Amino acid sequence: MTKQSSDVIPTLTDVVPAEAAAEDREAQRENLIAELQTELASGAFALTERLLHNACSEMEATLFEQVSNRLRQELPELIDGVLRRHLETGKDTD
Repeated sequence: MTKQSSDVIPTLTDVVPAEAAAEDREAQRENLIAELQTELASGAFALTERLLHNACSEMEATLFEQVSNRLRQELPELIDGVLRRHLETGKDTD
């Protein structure tokens, strides 16, 4: 009994047609591009998030310092003015 050519199982040593090899290379290239895009986007997002967090922290610290300084400067004057007005009003009623 002779085997027909359709019954023959190809072996790994069979030559792959050039077109199939080119398609495989293109698919690998597209996969690599997709992986690189994902890695770049992820890295860019992480960098942006870190920079924004640092910027917000710096702004918060600056605002806190400015408000604290203004309170130290203006609060004593406010308290002094209210106390003096109140005490002056109290003298008039005596």
